[in-house]
Amino acid sequence: MKAYTDEQIQKGILRHDNLILSHIYRQYFYKVNTFIRKNSGTEEDVNDIFQEAIIVIYRKLKENEQLFSDRSFEIYLFSVCRFLWLKSLQKRKTEKEKINDSLPFTQEVYDDDLVAVVEKNERFLLYQKHFKNISSDCQKILQLFFDKVPVKQIAQMMGFKSEKYAKTRKYKCKELLIERIKQDPEYKKLFEDDT
Repeated sequence: MKAYTDEQIQKGILRHDNLILSHIYRQYFYKVNTFIRKNSGTEEDVNDIFQEAIIVIYRKLKENEQLFSDRSFEIYLFSVCRFLWLKSLQKRKTEKEKINDSLPFTQEVYDDDLVAVVEKNERFLLYQKHFKNISSDCQKILQLFFDKVPVKQIAQMMGFKSEKYAKTRKYKCKELLIERIKQDPEYKKLFEDDT
């Protein structure tokens, strides 16, 4: 099995290199699995946390390519996984004191930056969950507006008679999406923490 340097791992994550991603899973998954399973987690929890950690690290790398300059990828990955799992347990109202923590995680990566990226990721996942559940017409209309397609063109593409109707449909779709997101119990948890 080929060993990769932190720099190679970093570049591989940024370019979605399947060999690097497979290496990360083979090399580090079992340690994260051990930690989460010892602390009230299921196999599904382990998979979710590990995947979310890779996404968070990818987003952090896009902001700062020197992310691992003062720490190893392994320590950083474990720290992010631990942070995400503690956050998940906190949501489930599990007491932090009961966590069986014997792995070499460090607190140093719990900077405001990481917290912001994780929260942004959680909000995006909540948005995505509800976006997928609105009608395909609404999805298409909103996506065109997000992509800054001119209203006149949207009306033509959607077969609407006027730009005014396109704007009205966009408004109704947006309101529906917002309403569904706000009714989700996850929304309250995410935005309660901000107050």
